[in-house]
Amino acid sequence: MNQKKRIFRILPLFLLATLLFTLAACGSQGGDTSAAPSSDSSSGDSGLYHLRIAYSPSLCQAPLHIAVEKGFFEAEGIEPENIQIDAAHVQEAIGADQVDVGFGLIGKFLQPVENGLPIKFTAGIHTGCVKIVAPKDSGIESPADLKGKKIGVSGLAGAETIVAKRVLANEGISFDETNPEAEFVVFNKNDLGQALENGAIDVIAMSDPIVSQFVQQYDLNVLVDTATSEEFSSEYCCASFVSNKLAEEHPDIAAAFTRAVLKASVYVNEHPEEAAKIQLDKKYVTGDLEFNTSLLKSYNYIPSVQGGYDAIKLSVEQLAQIGILKEGTDAQQFTDNVYAFYDDVPDSYTAADIADIA
Repeated sequence: MNQKKRIFRILPLFLLATLLFTLAACGSQGGDTSAAPSSDSSSGDSGLYHLRIAYSPSLCQAPLHIAVEKGFFEAEGIEPENIQIDAAHVQEAIGADQVDVGFGLIGKFLQPVENGLPIKFTAGIHTGCVKIVAPKDSGIESPADLKGKKIGVSGLAGAETIVAKRVLANEGISFDETNPEAEFVVFNKNDLGQALENGAIDVIAMSDPIVSQFVQQYDLNVLVDTATSEEFSSEYCCASFVSNKLAEEHPDIAAAFTRAVLKASVYVNEHPEEAAKIQLDKKYVTGDLEFNTSLLKSYNYIPSVQGGYDAIKLSVEQLAQIGILKEGTDAQQFTDNVYAFYDDVPDSYTAADIADIA
């Protein structure tokens, strides 16, 4: 009997020891998170700085795609990581610290920046890529004819809508919600052509390549083309940007990113067909080589740091006047706060400057 009592007393101790050993073993295999990667980009084994680049399958983002594929980033000491994000959600990705850099249509960023979006613009990349189009038999021949019309857009905060509102304001056409003289109607971007054909909208305000595809498919007139229309043709529509975090903690990398994109933009300007082919071969975009090349040729890919600053300042002035930004906004102060100049980044490059890299 005493021997049995001793066994019963020892058995729980043995089980407890076994359990503790098992837990310790499990912890050593999967519980230690001290080596987990952080969200901060840093230099890896390659010695290059790992940079998270936001990109979307947009034709006009060719300089970003080319900078990756032709080695412009590596030449500046950057190891690029492409992170594909729908253009409509880039702001959320920036706010969540999921990306470090990117570029896109200036107009769509200004309201979010006013509301605290943590980015700094660094250069103007190209002109063009937004159009307002209408059926040839509609009687809508110019922006002045937009009064009383329904304008189809893919979102009320998008750059295309901003462009359309600037056009309406220039024509003295009210888009105030309380008494609008033109109405914005939202459809999925791929459904806008069908909506136009069905009469649900009168015109489309959209960016390339989709809007140019609509022009061919539905035989449309181009009322406004930001690449060629007088009030927009010399204004950069797209700019490169870096996160505030990168600008503050690694200004050298922010500058290096800007140099790479400036050079890649010049490359696209010099080699539009090759750039279009690379985009298609690497599946950055879809479409037809000849068609995509013609669109890249229609944009001015001669970039400018000062030109980007000037475009933002002009946009801020106009958007404050028409009520999209806060009334009385100081355009120069706004732009100074959201723009970064770097001593080691020139205003632009020439084809000769990039010959060795290309």
